[in-house]
Amino acid sequence: MGFLSLLFTNPALFILLALILLYSVIFHEVAHGWVARLFGDDTAWRYGRLTLNPISHLDPIGTLMLFLVGFGWAKPVPVNYYRLSNSRFGLIAVSLAGCLTNILIASIAIVLLQLQSTSTNTAFGTLLSIVVRINIILGAFNLIPIPPLDGSRILMSLLPRDAQQELARIEPYGFFILAFLLFTGLLNPVINLLKNLIYGFIYLLLSIFR
Repeated sequence: MGFLSLLFTNPALFILLALILLYSVIFHEVAHGWVARLFGDDTAWRYGRLTLNPISHLDPIGTLMLFLVGFGWAKPVPVNYYRLSNSRFGLIAVSLAGCLTNILIASIAIVLLQLQSTSTNTAFGTLLSIVVRINIILGAFNLIPIPPLDGSRILMSLLPRDAQQELARIEPYGFFILAFLLFTGLLNPVINLLKNLIYGFIYLLLSIFR
């Protein structure tokens, strides 16, 4: 309820944070579609999903979660994995595209935070810190190897066919599994580990290009 309470205590901040989170998940989904198109599957493009228009991406439950707890999701971009050229590598590339987009957004925000002009602007610095935190969480959460999250697609591409089929059978129950694990806090150590790995990866990249 902390995020929702901002609607009454600070409506402007609530709207700004909602837009940041909304477009973070939209960029995530559009990235999947663009990379799929690069590998030969234009399904997302034909369905009009390679757009930043939020109406094309809003998911009722994901949007409700956004306003209730400050964490939500967009409708998954449709991808026909059988149409991807170089199917195994294509599957990995499409699956990683969303998480890498969130990591890129977080990296840009971290670079901006290190600028002198930003450090003197408290409000802008706070906003950038929120952008970093939101996108790191989104990237880490989606790397969890439980269907239908991106991490499960990456894992599936590395498994033999029989194991792929077993993992695919879990997908209809994936939402309930994730909800249970999140509610009980069992996923927290995994999410924290993935967040730390992403932070380490970002700072390694920044140290290389500095």
